[in-house]
Amino acid sequence: MIGLIALGRVSILASAIVYPQVSSARESLRYDAIHSGTPWFDQRGLPVSAHGGGIIKVEDTYYLFGEAHRDMTNAFAGFNCYSSKDLVNWRFERVALPVQRSGALGPETVGERPKVMRSPVTGEYVMLMHADTIDYRGQFVGYATAKAVTGPYTFQGPLLFGGKPIKKWDMGAFQDHDGAGYLLLHGGDIYRLSDDFRSVQEHVHKAMEHGFESPTLFRDGDVYYFIGSNLTGWERNDNYYFTATSLKGPWTRQGLIAPQGTLTWNSQVTFVVPVKGSARKTYMFMGDRWSYPRQASAATYVWQPLIIEGDRLAMPAYRDAWRVDIAQGTIGSKPLINQIITDDDQQVRYTGSWRQITAGHSTHHVTDEGNASVSVTFTGKQASLLSLASPDGGYARIVVRDRKGNRLLSSIVDMYSKYPMPTVKFVTPLLPTGTYTITASAVGDGWYWLNKKGERSGSAGHAISFDGLLIRR
Repeated sequence: MIGLIALGRVSILASAIVYPQVSSARESLRYDAIHSGTPWFDQRGLPVSAHGGGIIKVEDTYYLFGEAHRDMTNAFAGFNCYSSKDLVNWRFERVALPVQRSGALGPETVGERPKVMRSPVTGEYVMLMHADTIDYRGQFVGYATAKAVTGPYTFQGPLLFGGKPIKKWDMGAFQDHDGAGYLLLHGGDIYRLSDDFRSVQEHVHKAMEHGFESPTLFRDGDVYYFIGSNLTGWERNDNYYFTATSLKGPWTRQGLIAPQGTLTWNSQVTFVVPVKGSARKTYMFMGDRWSYPRQASAATYVWQPLIIEGDRLAMPAYRDAWRVDIAQGTIGSKPLINQIITDDDQQVRYTGSWRQITAGHSTHHVTDEGNASVSVTFTGKQASLLSLASPDGGYARIVVRDRKGNRLLSSIVDMYSKYPMPTVKFVTPLLPTGTYTITASAVGDGWYWLNKKGERSGSAGHAISFDGLLIRR
């Protein structure tokens, strides 16, 4: 994403906390499904921070690389590495590439969209990334190398083509079936890398059109699919795609990958990972749901299965939760819900000024009063908070406590959407079956961004809503 002006660094809010009361049970903080659009906790009880990311599979383990973030600034905070056996539960491995002492990717710079591939010739792992100045006016494609997949990675500087840096911003990477590596750029440029992935060998295809940010490429059989988005800064838009039977083209624009107006289910593509099992191969769309300026505490992920029919690609329906069988490569249904506590149930306790509105066929409790809150005490092992994301939606602070009042989890969630969208905004990990209380409080501000001209977009307010709680026993 581009188009921001730099904001001053301020103190960082804690986005998720696991207190000592559950420290001995951190390994029990697990999930049994992929959840989209909600905070997602790793084995430490901290939110997974890997935006603009990509996945590489080494033997039976998936490694996720992405951007670390801090709130209220877009300055480079390092690239994180996580590992998983099931694409559901993620273990933080390390900061694979930290902030450098000085220069490119040093303090007060920008580093985005890391993608890791392994050269089949050297066996070395190479990370490509967008490096830039804090005002987004000094962009180039950089690279780093490591002997082990988890790093640490050594920043090597700009990736050169004909002895010169490639001065573009949004980028991606693709490794073909024959092991060849490719650099992707906004607009649709495709460059073939040298065998060691440390330089560019050939300009395979020139840009398709203006815009086409967040370039993402994957292959199914003989067909290549090239996905991208329009230029709307951090705001979401309807992502679209092209197909070809050769990377050199010709490329055919096919249309949108999700229903028009859904803004790709409020996300921007960053990567597509194949899950090849004994029964079939599933392709998983990885998207970012940005939330500037609280990228660290409130930005989330939209991971969805892609449906492929011939050269057509689609995500026709949004799945807030779903399962993938890694061994079989098949898609499963989301977990069953045992109880629904509605917004007007006697168990629900409101403080502050709330109003009831009707949107579509449903009613919702809404407040824009700072520090107004809603609390629900439930018995079970997992709870999902239902809310109405809306054009005037803001940030809510979610706190989960046990029956003794000990705080177990805390997170900031973003209830902004350009169109009204009833959805799950927070899901607890699987907890020991017991009695818990979940509280959502209005923070008093909302999502916004400023482009280089100083023009502001984003939420029209800071409202939060409560529709109900889904309980698993």
